[in-house]
Amino acid sequence: MSTALVFAGQGSQYVGMTKDLVAAYPAANDLGRRANDLLGFDVLSLMAEGPAERLTETRYTQPALFVHEAMILQITGAHHQATAVAGHSLGEYSALYAAGVLTFEDALRLVALRGTLMFEAGEQTPGTMAAVVGLSDADVEHLCASLNHGGDQTIIPANYNAPGQVVISGSRDHVRASLSAFKNGGAKIVKELQVSGAFHSPILTSAQEPFATALQATAFSDARIPVYVNVSATPLSSADQLRTAASEQLTSAVRWTQTLERMAQDGITRIIEVGPGKVLQGLVKRTVTDVETDGLDTAADCERFQSTQAPQA
Repeated sequence: MSTALVFAGQGSQYVGMTKDLVAAYPAANDLGRRANDLLGFDVLSLMAEGPAERLTETRYTQPALFVHEAMILQITGAHHQATAVAGHSLGEYSALYAAGVLTFEDALRLVALRGTLMFEAGEQTPGTMAAVVGLSDADVEHLCASLNHGGDQTIIPANYNAPGQVVISGSRDHVRASLSAFKNGGAKIVKELQVSGAFHSPILTSAQEPFATALQATAFSDARIPVYVNVSATPLSSADQLRTAASEQLTSAVRWTQTLERMAQDGITRIIEVGPGKVLQGLVKRTVTDVETDGLDTAADCERFQSTQAPQA
């Protein structure tokens, strides 16, 4: 069975995440303390106890999610048995860590900077995102093209999550004013998301240059297993190509539908979601057939996974 690990992104976090992992596994606690020292704040406490308002701030959410996902890898070693990896938006950094492209410390530094830059960009230029359900990718692209005039009238497809489910992103007032156009165009659901900015859109250009500088200063290794990158949905292994894709990702669409389809075409038959919740497992089921899904989030999940890997008598 060919197995891919996929890593959850922003929006999957919840208060209480990692609490049982830290209690059950000393290795998870040790990793969390290393993260605390590097970040300069108590990410362990934030994940376990909240408050929710702080945990949902981009600058805190992103390192929290990465640390959670890294803990699961530390506990299970699941990445050593995978044949490929991918991550949804922020989750791509967990994928890079799992594939040996980045060290834990380097990945966490980048994630923390990424979250801060995205938060600050949202403060400087108000933006938002909205889910559009029930229209084809082409219909959403056509409507965005007709409404996108740049500047404070920016609106583009940002996340291709599953067939019939696309997230749009852009200038806050313009996106809000345009929601009726998607509803009138036949969408079943059009709902603004609770986010702090227009992620994966040109509005984040101000964050791209300083982040690209940080990427250039960070050591990237060739991937041990292929990383399916968001910007193109293609599997990459070259350190230079992966660094370029990471730089482009901030302002480019997340091509998750295409990533899952390409994985299935390439012979992936099992996809395991690593991280809080089950969002990505749901997207897999809506996108591809004949692919088994599973998830690793809690201590019980890790115990179950480890028991299935034990040698048989």
